[in-house]
Amino acid sequence: MRYRYLGKTGLRVSELCLGAMTFGREADETTSHALLDRFTEAGGTFVDTADIYSAGASEEILGRWLKRQRRDDVVIATKVRYGTGEGPNDRGLGRNHLIAGVESSLRRLGTDHIDLYQVHAWDPGTPLEETLATLDTLVTSGKVRYIGASNFSGWQLQKAIDLSRAGGWEPFTALQPLYNLLDRSAEWELLEVSRNEGLGVIPWSPLRGGWLSGAIRRGAERPPTGTRVETAEKLGWGESWSAYEGDERTWRVLDALHEIAGRTGLAVPVLALAWLLGRPGVTAPIVGARTLEQLETNLGAADLDLDPADAALLTAASDQVLPYPYSVIEMDPELR
Repeated sequence: MRYRYLGKTGLRVSELCLGAMTFGREADETTSHALLDRFTEAGGTFVDTADIYSAGASEEILGRWLKRQRRDDVVIATKVRYGTGEGPNDRGLGRNHLIAGVESSLRRLGTDHIDLYQVHAWDPGTPLEETLATLDTLVTSGKVRYIGASNFSGWQLQKAIDLSRAGGWEPFTALQPLYNLLDRSAEWELLEVSRNEGLGVIPWSPLRGGWLSGAIRRGAERPPTGTRVETAEKLGWGESWSAYEGDERTWRVLDALHEIAGRTGLAVPVLALAWLLGRPGVTAPIVGARTLEQLETNLGAADLDLDPADAALLTAASDQVLPYPYSVIEMDPELR
């Protein structure tokens, strides 16, 4: 396992981050702890969760495992924003919920600090200055070491960075966007902002909920039984079958992955993760797993440098038509 600095900070993290969204949902506590043990045995140091995952159970499961570890050996990231109760202030990025949220996460995790505290999404109901000033207070208090954002648009991210700079507040040091071979719109602005401002990038859903796991090939007429894609179709999640199966680009990407896998012997998810690890600005994709077998496969991407020709093949297969104004910028070298 290799290690990378999280953006322009002095914090080093493993090049793969273990996502804990499955803890308490698809993986019980025994399995979750086994996943954590195997991940750290392989050199992993970076674990991501959120206060809403399994209604807090994910943080609790992680916290009970953390008691058996040397705390400074593990970089813990969690998130705040969405509803954690029925009260009117049990959600959002206002000062009240941020302070209550960090105290609740610290209690569930059984630790005195959170390494990376991320706002889970934009909150249109709260002045951004209030959010940023409160996050700065959490850092100066020692309860939070670094802060980040997830699911922001380009202008929202840049505005937050500019306001932090103007106010002398702690800036975001990481971005957690949706980014994979099937979803590359983060490249249009979010990755540019992150590179320009020195943010680390930790993509979520790098295998798009199973689309890039190797279980789906061209010609399939329905999602494989028991897969997350099948569940997503039933529940209307973003990685649902209907969201991708009608796009020829999806099948081009899968064709390319299976062709390279057949030629190299590398597993499809390993190739998808390795492509992402090689993208400019990416720090550590967040890999989730329901079983040790899934995690073992994903760990195959650690220390792997994809052949440049294969990386170029995957990039070409996953290219998409750019919307305006990116199409104009792309056509004129002087604008790039």
